[in-house]
Amino acid sequence: MDIFGALNNWIVAGLGLPEWVYLTVAAAIKAAIFLGFILINALFLIWLERKVSGHIQQRLGPMRHGWHGLAQTLFDVLKLIAKEDVVPAGADRRVFALAPIVAFIPALAIFLIIPWGPNLIANDLNIGLIFISAITGFIVISFIMAGWSSNNKWSLIGAIRSAAQIVSYEIPLVISIAAIAMLAGSLSLQDIVNAQREGVWYVVVQPLGFIVFLVATIAELNRAPFDLAEAESELVAGYQTEYSGMRWAMFFLAEYANLVSASAIMATLYFGGWAGPAFLPPVIWILLKTYFFIFVAMWIRWSFPRVRVDHLMDLGWKGLVPLSLVNLFITGIYVLVR
Repeated sequence: MDIFGALNNWIVAGLGLPEWVYLTVAAAIKAAIFLGFILINALFLIWLERKVSGHIQQRLGPMRHGWHGLAQTLFDVLKLIAKEDVVPAGADRRVFALAPIVAFIPALAIFLIIPWGPNLIANDLNIGLIFISAITGFIVISFIMAGWSSNNKWSLIGAIRSAAQIVSYEIPLVISIAAIAMLAGSLSLQDIVNAQREGVWYVVVQPLGFIVFLVATIAELNRAPFDLAEAESELVAGYQTEYSGMRWAMFFLAEYANLVSASAIMATLYFGGWAGPAFLPPVIWILLKTYFFIFVAMWIRWSFPRVRVDHLMDLGWKGLVPLSLVNLFITGIYVLVR
């Protein structure tokens, strides 16, 4: 039973409250916890990305405000709050306003099924991998909404690029996830962690699947070298071109929330998740693995130039899809003979 389930029984049995009251309050508390976690991570990761990029490019990065520029992001937040919220005259105002919200909801929802410890998970879905596959592809709707409603050709081109990119890379991503489900015999992320505790980390038996998952994940996150949806040299800022202030900040916040959740999922599927030696608590292990992959994503971003859009599509359809199918075939044979 997870920690929230134990709290449920205590409140319902001890305080005599109707269960629907608890469920409503518990859902709000869970959402608030994850929202706070996302906000704190976004503030830290923006600073970290600037420092990582600075050192990769042999410069210091932010240094002026706070220790090594640690307070710089706080001033950026104040700047975004103070900025005027501009809506283009020809925009579809309702869709334009809804797009950042639609982008942020999946970024928040994905945290509900990530196991942070043996009894620390908001909802241990028995179809967790299917939920991941569904929710990660949902964000493309917000990009289409933003690009179409902005009444801007650069925004529309960026939205179409993003849709093509996410749909293309979702296929090898899902196939690589299917191989993990075959090994664990379950779609639950908690069961996948427990299966690795009893055996080996799946990266050992799935090195090809891990590489496919890593590349497809970075592409789905729209991060360099696959940031074709926001290519400044071609599209100004892509689907975000007409956004300003806090609406733009919500897209930015969703991007970093997705980076954290994708890194946590990668650590869970291939590196044992929260499992590790007993000298550290499980939640520390999952956080260490998560931030390691966040650093890897930043390292890749500042080390490779942006690829061309046709090369991007070729890599997905002609490279990752065949490799993911080969990996699935090898995994099937391995499961049959082991």
